[in-house]
Amino acid sequence: MKLPHPLVAAIPLAVLILLILLVIRLFPDDALSGASQVALMTATAVCVALSMTLYGVEWSRFEKLIKQTVGDAAVSILILLLIGMMSSAWMISGVVPTLIYYGIQWMSPLFFLPCACVIASVISLVTGTSWTTIATIGIALMGIGDALGIPSAYTAGAVISGAYFGDKMSPMSDTTVLASSVAGADLFAHIRYMMYTTVPSILISLLLYLLLGFSADGEVVEVTSYLEGLSRGFHISLWTLLVPLFTGFLIYKKTPSLITLLLSALSACLCALLLQPEVLTQVAGESQVSAKSLFMGLMTTCYTHTGIDTGFPAINDLVATRGMVGMLDTIWLILCAMCFGACMVASDMLKSLTHLLLRAIRSTTSLVCSTVASGVLLNLVMGDQFLSIIMNASMFREEYHERGYRPELLSRSTEDSATVTSVLVPWTACGMTQSTVLGIPTLVYLPFCFFNLISPLMSCLVALLGFVPQPADTSIRSSATPLEACP
Repeated sequence: MKLPHPLVAAIPLAVLILLILLVIRLFPDDALSGASQVALMTATAVCVALSMTLYGVEWSRFEKLIKQTVGDAAVSILILLLIGMMSSAWMISGVVPTLIYYGIQWMSPLFFLPCACVIASVISLVTGTSWTTIATIGIALMGIGDALGIPSAYTAGAVISGAYFGDKMSPMSDTTVLASSVAGADLFAHIRYMMYTTVPSILISLLLYLLLGFSADGEVVEVTSYLEGLSRGFHISLWTLLVPLFTGFLIYKKTPSLITLLLSALSACLCALLLQPEVLTQVAGESQVSAKSLFMGLMTTCYTHTGIDTGFPAINDLVATRGMVGMLDTIWLILCAMCFGACMVASDMLKSLTHLLLRAIRSTTSLVCSTVASGVLLNLVMGDQFLSIIMNASMFREEYHERGYRPELLSRSTEDSATVTSVLVPWTACGMTQSTVLGIPTLVYLPFCFFNLISPLMSCLVALLGFVPQPADTSIRSSATPLEACP
């Protein structure tokens, strides 16, 4: 099949970006409710029409790859549903309200943003997952930030930055393992080599969050009312913290993600039965505590929207939950994004665009910059960070091998782009999920995700400064240490 011309290949992507910008402008609060999905399907139709009309691509080719891509996303969809269930259960059981209750009293508004970033970093580093970190402690930090008068977009940026830093540096992270394995790099050599770009990026980010905290209006907003409202709405107890401790234990034992999320949600439901029976009764819409009201309250918490009257409107909004139903718009959007990415691959339009990057390679710096640019482009097109990581490492692996570079350079460049920027694209699985979980539109928190914005630039800067392995003879490359060629 003839490779599409790059200008033709760029048309579907241009259509998508234009439509998404219009959608966000005209439907700022409801972009995920249908308009974004229509934009993705329209761009998909443009891609298919151009390919079939100009290059004679058969429809069966598109259909086959769509089935494969959507099938591969099944586990991610189940994870999203369980995250919706777990985050609601953590709220109604009193876990998140308890964390907010004590966090308000312990944290200073001036240092809250860097502290939030560090907390998210540590938890994500230990657990190896940014999604679970954001869906659990991230929600609590959002509530604490609101109570301290910190803009929600600032807090979301700090939480996401910390979560993705820890995710990148954790040997238990699926993206870290995936990037190193596809590139053919040793896992721990890959992590050590990432420190050249990741550590400076997070340090600069922490400094920016510190300055942002000093410049923000950091006055505590009616903290007494927050404490009273939380105490009135929930039974605040340190016993609720057994749920996150149990979840941490499951993660430490490397329990599969689906099982961990389900057991965490069920343990939170048990906690709600023991400590929050009145809350469950209120959720069920009943007047008295009974077996019926408790069962109805648990079911309602897990699958749909809930609201608790604490006597303080700001807290009512904070503790409202969405359950599994709240994830359906995100899942719908992910399926549409998968279709678009599959069609771009099936039509070879994505290959045509990446060939432009390969032709521009003249030096080590241009090689790294092309890899980084490709990672960002793949997130825009594929809508999924795992597919972006696989595609990026696969496309450039032979080029790095022919030039004699160790695979750690490729795996690091891929992580610095495809992994961290996925959460900044509104129609990727990461961007849609974190936007839904935190309740902040992707383009609103984007300017404050300093680590995610700095990492791709730092990767290019480090390459420009020469902190990369120099081309080595293939026969000795495999026995060399990952960083021995760095100055």
